[in-house]
Amino acid sequence: MTLRRKQQLWYVLADLLSSELVWLCFLGFRWIVYDGRVEAVSDVLIPAFSFWPPLLIYPLVCLLVYYLSGYYLRPFQKPLWREFLRTLISAMIISLLFFFIIIIDDVVVDYHRYWGSLGVLFSLQFVLSYIPRLTITLLSRRRGILRSVTVHSMAEAEGLRAGEQDEVIIDLPKGYTDRQLYELIARLYPLSCEISMVPRVYDMLTGAARIGQIDRPSLIRITEFHMTDAELCIKRAFDIVSSALGLVVLSPLFGLIALQVKCSSKGPVFYSQERIGLYGLPFRIYKFRTMRNNAEEGQPQLTLDNDPRITKVGHWLRKYRLDELPQLWNILKGDMSIVGPRPERPYFIEQIMAEAPYYCLLYKVRPGLTSWGPIRVGYTDTMEKMIERLNADIVYVENMSLLLDMKILFFTAGVILKGKGK
Repeated sequence: MTLRRKQQLWYVLADLLSSELVWLCFLGFRWIVYDGRVEAVSDVLIPAFSFWPPLLIYPLVCLLVYYLSGYYLRPFQKPLWREFLRTLISAMIISLLFFFIIIIDDVVVDYHRYWGSLGVLFSLQFVLSYIPRLTITLLSRRRGILRSVTVHSMAEAEGLRAGEQDEVIIDLPKGYTDRQLYELIARLYPLSCEISMVPRVYDMLTGAARIGQIDRPSLIRITEFHMTDAELCIKRAFDIVSSALGLVVLSPLFGLIALQVKCSSKGPVFYSQERIGLYGLPFRIYKFRTMRNNAEEGQPQLTLDNDPRITKVGHWLRKYRLDELPQLWNILKGDMSIVGPRPERPYFIEQIMAEAPYYCLLYKVRPGLTSWGPIRVGYTDTMEKMIERLNADIVYVENMSLLLDMKILFFTAGVILKGKGK
């Protein structure tokens, strides 16, 4: 287990235990407020006749709010002011949520008790969760858990051992080309660590260098997202819920398509292929088979206009992009996202990087079902189009936001409804 994952588990465990304690303390407060009248205290419980379900529900709701706030995403890069603010806002959301679930239904004549309950719940939630969080953060800083190393060449990068570094800082001497820099970045991505670069004069003048924590040097954060931690976690939660619902709701359509594929030509229903995804790591992508079996033997080939390898059913599936529905499973597993750059095969990535070595910048996000690149360029049957799609996807990565994802989904829906697939 990596140090990063251990730190995340420490925060989760602390939040779980503190949430249980908050709920028990809140029940005790309510008991005192109502002078021990059991019939009044029964209104606190969810459901009212049981003690144990809310003891489980409350901490799970707290963990969900904490996850969506992005608190667990980067366990080491935590400025103290940000930790305080996130804990405060999360405690406010949790207390207001349970205010409308529990306290608002109180049969109370004295409204000081009514609002007092909300104040007590908020105070308990903030104090009892912030103290253990702050303790873990300060202890990790004191012990120097965050491991950082600076590399000056490709040879030094190849000498690293995966999982041992939390941050790698690139400081290349003069004479290194941009191509060599991107090759180095591509080599570092599979380590799943933070990658930064010592800025050059041009980078500082153009504003590429960013000031992070005051006690750390100004660096170019290559793996840093333009989305906030909360947005990234909400995006992943949306992926999980959407893909799970899609797999369940669309299961009859899956069966119908599978039957059509099986009856139209010999071969398996599903088609699996290796693609490169997050951190430059390989995964297996799944689609409904749209070509005759063993259509691609030997060297990989791009799909052409009126490709004779595509079956009749395959043409229809591609037109409305129904062949990509099995990728909902990839999304649920975490290999992909609903919105993200289209994943490519290693064979074509090598060719693309020969022309555009910055392809590795896509490795910091999960590939997706749709993105700005496929909308702008469509299916890519030439290397020029692949590089054009890459450039559009780079623009997406550098401008990621939940609003942009919604816009891309809107345009994608139009493409599907108009049958503009290939």
